[in-house]
Amino acid sequence: MAMEVTVGPPVLTINNGDTFLITELDGSIANASDQGLYSRDTRYLSGYELYINGKRWTLLNSGAIAHYASQTHLVNPLVVTEEDTTILPGTVGLLLGRTLEDTLHDDIDIRNYSGKHVHFILEVLLRSDFADIFEVKAKELTRRGQIDTAWDSDRQELATRYARGDFHRSLIVRLSCRTKAVYANGRIAFEINLQPGDAWRTCCKYDLEADGKLRAAHATCLEAHDTTESAHSLANWKQVTTQVTTPNEEFYRLYRQSVEDIAALRLPRDEEHPQELLVAAGVPWFVAVFGRDSLIASLQSIIVFPDFARGTLQRLGDLQATEVDAYRDAEPGKIPHELRRGELAHFRRVPHTPYYGTADATILYIITVLEAWKWLGDDFLFPHHKEVVLRCLEWIDRYGDRDGDSFQEYQTRSEHGYENMAWKDAGDSVVYPDGTLVKGPKALCELQGYVFDAKTRLAEAADYFGNPELAGRLRSEAALLQERFEERFWCEDIGYYAYALDGDKKPVKTIASNAGHLLWSGIVRPERARRVVERLLKPDMWSGWGIRTLSEENPAYNPFSYQNGSVWPHDNGIIAMGFKRYGFAREAAMVARDISEAASYFAFHRLPELYAGVKREAGSFPVQYLGANVPQAWAAGSVFHLLRALLGLDADAHLKELYVSPVLPRWLPEITLKKLRVGQARADLRFWREADKTRWEALAVEGELAIKER
Repeated sequence: MAMEVTVGPPVLTINNGDTFLITELDGSIANASDQGLYSRDTRYLSGYELYINGKRWTLLNSGAIAHYASQTHLVNPLVVTEEDTTILPGTVGLLLGRTLEDTLHDDIDIRNYSGKHVHFILEVLLRSDFADIFEVKAKELTRRGQIDTAWDSDRQELATRYARGDFHRSLIVRLSCRTKAVYANGRIAFEINLQPGDAWRTCCKYDLEADGKLRAAHATCLEAHDTTESAHSLANWKQVTTQVTTPNEEFYRLYRQSVEDIAALRLPRDEEHPQELLVAAGVPWFVAVFGRDSLIASLQSIIVFPDFARGTLQRLGDLQATEVDAYRDAEPGKIPHELRRGELAHFRRVPHTPYYGTADATILYIITVLEAWKWLGDDFLFPHHKEVVLRCLEWIDRYGDRDGDSFQEYQTRSEHGYENMAWKDAGDSVVYPDGTLVKGPKALCELQGYVFDAKTRLAEAADYFGNPELAGRLRSEAALLQERFEERFWCEDIGYYAYALDGDKKPVKTIASNAGHLLWSGIVRPERARRVVERLLKPDMWSGWGIRTLSEENPAYNPFSYQNGSVWPHDNGIIAMGFKRYGFAREAAMVARDISEAASYFAFHRLPELYAGVKREAGSFPVQYLGANVPQAWAAGSVFHLLRALLGLDADAHLKELYVSPVLPRWLPEITLKKLRVGQARADLRFWREADKTRWEALAVEGELAIKER
């Protein structure tokens, strides 16, 4: 490996639930940056520096030792003290240890290696701006409320409070140290006296308060981080999720890191149900309840932990819209896109309370319910969510199809709404072949595929639960949609499906990756599948590091853009699933190789949200996208889709059957899955290549489960 690619500027990130910390590598939080301690869409800590006699410490090394803990090793620069003595550089060591549970705990450990007595002032600079995360991201900070800071010398506490009307946030820093600190000019100062070999420590606990509810920092120091609740939760997660072994070290490390990334992004459903979990979209910008992202991550994770879908379905069902609200793009039955809890949302300066500007989450909700039901075999799951599903179905037919032509269209009605409401939601992501922006309402191709899939699956469930009338109606509607879709979206002149129908119902003949989602949904006629596969693998779309979002031949193409030529791992995972569905196993393996090899260049083998769509050439490496979220849920989950495509995994827990159709490529000659769960049963499976054939065997089966090859 020639090099390791850093995703974005070199920073140190730890996260846990809805709280995360981003700092410089030396542990500082730079002024006028995106860095800080965030929780529930508010930045509680916006500045942090460590000083020795007014000078900054020197970084040796730092890193995250778990998703919730980090270490930073610092030493002193040259220091001249008031006694006219000199502390030579590198003779005093400082270890900054951080653990993040519900909030932050810092340990500052100092040791004197100089061989003589040292006397200096340690200063900790702290700033709090309580900025809303939307404003931080936009780099447009506006102070609307009042900030007050109070130092309690007796209690050794620094309290910084923000108030604007009924919106209140506070950061309370509690010190635990044998040396009494003083506070002035925004800095906590300690007078340090150390004999040769002596050590000194202080613990800094950061309590977070929101609207009168206090979350106190835990008392556990870094050296015991593996005894915390987070450590136990992570260990348990690794035990209950499907485990993988393979001689391909790169794929193994990618899978293992992805399992940990999903664990790091878990959120409680709400304060009353902390054990029911769903996944946040990604750090730093999307640590919140999301519709599309959480649903897709749940679908990806079906082969890893099928129960993961439960919390997602319950939380999003709880938030299903019940009325028309143009400001939030809400309509009865619609599943939300995003829920925020910061100052801007509190005062309705943004519509994210929640915001419903998504055209696909409502459809994906139905698909996720039925996929989870199929793998879990839980006949209480579908009835529990039945009313939500039926309201989703009604939204699809009434509001999703705006003009009654059987197709899903979207167009925002909110002054703060999103121009685009499918997974490519950047404002410039839907373009004509000449690169100009498409005018709405827009009927994107993949939305039609999702509806076909949802209605087909729902028909099967209706049959199972004794409603043949509904089943027949849904099958008829799906068949009619497929017929009309082929008539209106297939473009023989380009040998590909239209990206969308524009506001005039004319096909947008742009070559984009979205058609790969059509293969995943199954709406594509079999005789046209090969042409779609071949088109996606032409050089203008296939970069060698994955399939691009937009053709290189489009004037709007930019490999460094967000969605007009970049590569998204989750997009490629869905495409690989579609390739496999239509029998293109070799091509699915090509995509899997691209993404897994790209991951091997990124730090920790952790896939970012996206990376640049530059062409892969000899000696090259994947190029970062500066604003990518890392960790990011559906990027992590993409490897689960890739693995499922390679092995052809499917299940019917009601029949107590697991299906395999493995085609292993040369680069992945063997792989073993352990604790793969279908219903109440678990299986250990080994797959390996013999010449050009893939063999498999069941190593162990716990419970009643038949394993069949398709």
